[in-house]
Amino acid sequence: VHPHYCLARFNFEGSRSVLKTGGFHYDAFNAARIVLGNQLVPNKKDRKAQEVKNFFHFNKVMTTQPRGGVQVQCPITFQLKKMPTPLHLHWMRRDVRLDDNRALLSALEHAASEQVGLAFIFDANILGKLEDPCDRRVAFLHRELRGIAQRLAEWGGQLFVGYGDPETVWDQWMSHWSAADVRLASVHVGRDYEPYAQARDRSIAAFFSDRGVEFKGVKDSVILEKNEVTKDDGKPYTVFTPYSRKWRKTLVAADYAETPSLQRAKQANWLPVGTATAPEIPKLADMGFAEVPEIEQWIPSRDVAADVLEAYGARRDFPAVPGTTRLSVHLRFGTISIRAALRAGLVHSEKWTTELIWRDFYQMIIYQFPHSVDGSFRSAYDAIPWDNNEGHFTAWCAGKTGYPLVDAGMRELNATGFMHNRVRMVVASFLCKHLLTDWRWGERYFASKLMDFDLASNVGGWQWASGSGCDAAPYFRVFNPTSQLEKFDKDLKYVLKWVPEYGTSLYPAPIVEHKAARQRAIDTYQSVLKPN
Repeated sequence: VHPHYCLARFNFEGSRSVLKTGGFHYDAFNAARIVLGNQLVPNKKDRKAQEVKNFFHFNKVMTTQPRGGVQVQCPITFQLKKMPTPLHLHWMRRDVRLDDNRALLSALEHAASEQVGLAFIFDANILGKLEDPCDRRVAFLHRELRGIAQRLAEWGGQLFVGYGDPETVWDQWMSHWSAADVRLASVHVGRDYEPYAQARDRSIAAFFSDRGVEFKGVKDSVILEKNEVTKDDGKPYTVFTPYSRKWRKTLVAADYAETPSLQRAKQANWLPVGTATAPEIPKLADMGFAEVPEIEQWIPSRDVAADVLEAYGARRDFPAVPGTTRLSVHLRFGTISIRAALRAGLVHSEKWTTELIWRDFYQMIIYQFPHSVDGSFRSAYDAIPWDNNEGHFTAWCAGKTGYPLVDAGMRELNATGFMHNRVRMVVASFLCKHLLTDWRWGERYFASKLMDFDLASNVGGWQWASGSGCDAAPYFRVFNPTSQLEKFDKDLKYVLKWVPEYGTSLYPAPIVEHKAARQRAIDTYQSVLKPN
């Protein structure tokens, strides 16, 4: 049968005959009845006849009245309707990779032999809040997407990248595909647990439902999610230690098994270039951002180095040595799989595995307690009368507090988008306790600078430092930045790398005195709180 035109002949013998067109076999009376406007043997329950009507567009009919026992030939010329090509898409959000990707595998399995594609949206609702036109995170994602697009092109596939409000972009894409006789059949995503993402996905699910598109979410960015680790009464944990014990008891091999998405993708039936061709990836300038020429030097390796993990427990607190994996940015954007990280941790480092459990813990907390994004987890802490001295905050942001470990950390952050985890705790405690500044000020500054910014972990870390979070440090625990320096950077290698004027007349005097600042913080907290 020609893909667009077909000449068929009906052979009637009595009341039963068969329409034969290639591989299709239907009752001839039913087909003829459709052609003649339901004049022959009306039967509204005949689903096969309706299928014929849906599949064919008849142009011309010539028929004779069939007579019992006499064969009558009825030539009919008709044109086949071109059925839309079903398309199954993986919408990348926090999983910008092809390997070990559960949402991609979901799309591939759902498609079977039908066509698949990949999509990513630079969400204007998120990007519109970024103030720095040289934001490294946007440049990093842009770089990764170009690499994925190139790889897909080698397989004959396409990556659709849009910029704008997600529903608007999807509506535009669906119109583009419809014009090319492509029908979006399903969209597969990795679940996201942040409040904005939850609201976005509820809205987009309704959008797709109204258009007959299946929207399927799978667990990919965490090991154990939502309600998979709860107390015996089904309530969520708010203290890490019992959570981590239950997490380890709950974990099974399937939770971190490698997903064969890359192998399947290489053999997939990709929507080819030339069929609803994807537009070019939006340029950074088109989205209000600039190129970051030095981006390559700030992107850490995505290799999970065994030697680093073996020594992780002993070396991780010393910022001058390469004692951490620097994988946080890759875990944030899903350029490596969290399962790959855990597989390495289970073999090489108990301490590293615990850090990954903290990550799951904070994702669970932000899902179960979304108010903690803007409000203190412990509501009583919202009554603290913060000093919020803008001059002090400006000095803290610039790394000019007169405390060298604090200043080194802030300067590293401003220059690279990264800060060592031990130093993060010190600078956060210093802002909240020594400077008595609202933790939200620091959280938002980190959010604007950190390449690995993750809302759940960032909010969790800042509330831990301020004392207001779940399982937080008690309010009367105040890090001494001087003793922290002596303990973790006694040779000043880290400090002098970022604060070369330290020890000279050019370095500023401390903006607050430690002992007095510590006591002021404790007195202020005690004025509204009961001792922990």
